[in-house]
Amino acid sequence: MRLGRSAGVVLTAMLLASCSGGTPDDGPSDLMGSGTVAPAPDEITGDLTVFAAASLQGVFEELATTFEEQHPGVTVALNFAASSALAEQVNAGAPVDVLATASASTMEQAAAEVSDPVTFASNTLVIVTPSDNPGVVTGLADFADPDLTLAVCAVEVPCGAAAEKVFTAAGITPAVDTFAENVTATLNLAVSGEVDASLVYATDALGAGDTVSTITFPESAEAVNDNLIAAAAQAPNAAAAQAWLDLVLSDEGAAVLTAAGFDLP
Repeated sequence: MRLGRSAGVVLTAMLLASCSGGTPDDGPSDLMGSGTVAPAPDEITGDLTVFAAASLQGVFEELATTFEEQHPGVTVALNFAASSALAEQVNAGAPVDVLATASASTMEQAAAEVSDPVTFASNTLVIVTPSDNPGVVTGLADFADPDLTLAVCAVEVPCGAAAEKVFTAAGITPAVDTFAENVTATLNLAVSGEVDASLVYATDALGAGDTVSTITFPESAEAVNDNLIAAAAQAPNAAAAQAWLDLVLSDEGAAVLTAAGFDLP
């Protein structure tokens, strides 16, 4: 009889333990009594290097802040320049995790070094002048006026190639004074008043706010530039690279791009 009672006590204890959720070894425990299990720590760590077209600077800086909040073990390093220059750096072996360009042709230049490029946004050109428009610029035809001081991007970068297309579409022989290295430099010439007008992306004009006056023109539809993004084929931090692509292509990324004036595919 003594042995039978002991066995009954053990069995009862086991049943009570089963009903109460088991031992701490059975899984995560709720130490605070809130009913919520603490999330697992983020497994993505290290440095993430992103090369991006100059026109993407504002958007990617905002997304970098978000990314580091989501992945506190990662430090994001951003490098902005003309897409053609970035492609050259990638081809030369620069240690990069992600490449984002302002045109399909510049992404193609680095095709051997990236994996599965995706179009994530697009952009068109507008005219910007200093805020008081001292040259009284009214449209694209004014870029043929030799009495004005005018700037566009160098032809080898996407915004310069787009400028060539709109001039051809409008039948204009431009009287350009400065071919700047990228769209940011082209914009700054108008902001500073060094030129009467520049051709830049609509997103850059929007970002410049009241420091410029913006003029749209119908021929811009003839030169829509797609923005492409891809992880480097030999990305030093492949996990972080994929997480960055996921953020850019997410609804959150789309909202930031749209607010900056980009069109979505």
